[in-house]
This record gives sequence, C-alpha cells and structure tokens, in this order.
Amino acid sequence: MSTRIASLPDRALVRVSGPEARTFLNVLLTQAVLTLQPGELRFGALLSPPGRLLFDLFLFGEDDGVLLDVAVDRRDALIQRLTLYRLRADVTIQPAEGTVQVLWPAASDTPGTPDPRLPALGHRHYGAPLPPTAEAADWHDHRLSHGIPDPARDGGTDTTYPIEADFDLLNGIDFSKGCFIGQETTSRMKRRGAIRNRMLALEVEGDLPPFGTEVLNGDRRAGQTLSGLGNRVIALLRLDRLDGPLTVEGRSARPVWPDWLPRD
Repeated sequence: MSTRIASLPDRALVRVSGPEARTFLNVLLTQAVLTLQPGELRFGALLSPPGRLLFDLFLFGEDDGVLLDVAVDRRDALIQRLTLYRLRADVTIQPAEGTVQVLWPAASDTPGTPDPRLPALGHRHYGAPLPPTAEAADWHDHRLSHGIPDPARDGGTDTTYPIEADFDLLNGIDFSKGCFIGQETTSRMKRRGAIRNRMLALEVEGDLPPFGTEVLNGDRRAGQTLSGLGNRVIALLRLDRLDGPLTVEGRSARPVWPDWLPRD
C-alpha cells in the first residue's frame, strides 16, 4: 500500500527554546526531555498537580530547544501555563508556524519521524508541508482501527488520569526520569497495578453515539463513549465490567482489544 499523507488542522505548534529549554520542560512533563536529541520525537503530557491530564504533547527535538505538537484549541492555554511555570528560566515560549502532518504506512525512507506510540501509526512530519493525499478523517479512521485514543478529543480538561488514557502503554510516561508535575499520583497508580478504567475502542451497531453516552453491561454502568468515527468509538470503560454483552443506547457494542493493550 502506498503511503498516505494527511494534514491535521486540529494540531498546532509551540516552540520552547533557549539554553534552559530542556531542563525547564523536563521537570514539568511526563516524558524525559534532557536526553531528547534533535530530530527525535517523543510522546508525553503536562498534568495538573493532582495528576490529571491537561495537555497531550508530542515533543520534537531541535538544536536550540523543543517543538511541542498540541491541540490547536489548547495552544494558547499551554503557552499560558508554561509561562506561569517559567519564573527565571532562560527560555522563550512562543507559537510556531507550521503544519502537522501524518504519513502512513511508513517505511525507513518515509519523510518525517516515527510516531513513538506505535509503529503502525507511521510518521509525523513538521517540515515544509507535503502534498496531502488523504483527509484528516482518514487518519483518525486509521488511528481508531488500532484502538489509539486521541487525548485532546477524549480526555477533557483535568478529568482523566494519563494512565486511563493509556499513556503508560503508549510510551507517554517515563517512570524513571525523576520528578514531573502530577508524578506522585501517576506513580502510585502504576505501583498499585490495579487500573480500574481505561480508554478502549468499541464497535457499536448503527450510528455513532454522542460523546458521553452511557455504556451498559446489563443494568450496570460500564463506562461512557468519547470520540469516534463511523461505528467505532473510543470509550472510557471499567475493565471489571467488560465480560458479557455491552450496549450503548440499547444497541450492541463490542470492545476491540488491540495487541498493545493487555487484558490483565
């Protein structure tokens, strides 16, 4: 299959540059930044102090700092939050021009940088825009086919823990890097190992249910739907209530377990 190229208008860029850019970001984000090399891409997040998800981020290493790939409607809020934390750090935080593009499937000679979450997601590209051959909806359909949440669409603001959004399974948290905002809660959830809720893809009969529609297992609540496309939707589900028939608005729903998501 030939490589498809899509631009993502729902993503935007922020550049954090200066002598202390990596040190500054390293104590804030869930991902290690000190070892991020120019041209390397990592996935991470900025959390609230109680450990809930505020911003999902891709971090692209540059010679003089880091380029952050964030939801377009959250860019200004991210800049404001980072500026609040800057204090006396020798960094510059500003919006950056450019288009976020995705290319899939990808080979070693495909332009861009491998998506750190899953090889099947192909590459992300931040250079001069390439001629698109697909729509953003095609990319989201591909993402959903692999059960990958889109935290900006699915997580809400300060309502979801990153482990519930599968960051621990998609290379979005470096548990050995040292301190970051929200680390205490995140590390405690990881140590206990008993994750009650996770984002998981559901195939639902009929039309796509609205965001926040209840998922039932019999008469017990098993979770709620989030964003989706076609008949496949990401849902935040209780893992202990997935045995047996699930329904959404009275219609049959079936969880889709990707290879990267363990059942235990």
